Amino acid sequence: MPIDPATSTLIDLALAEDIGTGDLTAAYFVSGEARSVGRIAARQPGVLAGSDIAAEVFRRVDPVLKIERLREDGAALQPGDACLEVSGASRSILTAERTALNFLQRLSGVATLARRFADAVAGTGAAILDTRKTTPGWRRLEKAAAVAGGAANHRMGLYDAAMVKDNHLAAEDRLAALQDAIDRLRADRPDAWVEVEADTLDQVRAFLTLRGVRAILLDNMPPPMLREAVALNEAAGKPVALEASGGVNLATVRAIAESGVDFISVGAITHSAPALDLGMDFIAA
Repeated sequence: MPIDPATSTLIDLALAEDIGTGDLTAAYFVSGEARSVGRIAARQPGVLAGSDIAAEVFRRVDPVLKIERLREDGAALQPGDACLEVSGASRSILTAERTALNFLQRLSGVATLARRFADAVAGTGAAILDTRKTTPGWRRLEKAAAVAGGAANHRMGLYDAAMVKDNHLAAEDRLAALQDAIDRLRADRPDAWVEVEADTLDQVRAFLTLRGVRAILLDNMPPPMLREAVALNEAAGKPVALEASGGVNLATVRAIAESGVDFISVGAITHSAPALDLGMDFIAA
């Protein structure tokens, strides 16, 4: 994907915090004339993401380095599978190595966990969504990684969709006031996605009467209650999409998907994904 300005700044910050005034080890223990080929490969099964960011890290350190992406983001990796190769000045490769791997391991970890959730609901008709529970400054990268793994993106931020959650409702819980607010938003932003959160089936019934609602978030409902919510929506002519959230993990997600909901949002994809074990080794040129 193109390197947007925010990501470009993030790469510069990551390199600055690691290199500081200079790479002492490379400067004193590696000849300036030395040339090498470094190959990054998986050390455990997973899904690749962030390869364009890793490549850009190497370019920022040394624009003369030759970089070859051996696999595209979204590719399944097995131990030993190579994903990126870089050749040129040994000092430059070694200086960029850790920062490049930090991006690649983190983002591949997100993609790998997203793939596990997507595979767990395969055939049910439900789609896995990511959330806004992302590392500050990394949102676009982590959401791209989630897509590489087979999930879909929920809203990017507060600005591109309205989600009326329990605390919003606590501040103003009258149905008429809620309808008025939805009407005002849709008048100003006709294409805006409006979603409301329901904790009970009574709320589901009430929200199904609202105009302009695109989805209802079913919060922390067990599968039997989710099935009832699905039945209520079907009885009303399926005016909205239904999203399940809360209590979602790899042990529960299949049963949640089989309830008939359209979407399942999973914060763990971004807030709890372990880094994928990837490493770089120098190889014979």
